[in-house]
Amino acid sequence: MIVIAGALLGAIIGGLTARRRKGNKADIAQFAAVYAIAFGLVGLIVTIAVEKLAF
Repeated sequence: MIVIAGALLGAIIGGLTARRRKGNKADIAQFAAVYAIAFGLVGLIVTIAVEKLAF
């Protein structure tokens, strides 16, 4: 669940960042994809850490 939330949050932040920098549609899509992957990866690491510490 953390991974999905991280990926969605990353896509939103990436899209807004590209739009603020006045990027075209391709720029916005690329920023959204890269940020989604990065935030999803961080979410995966957090999920693994929580599982290892909690159980």
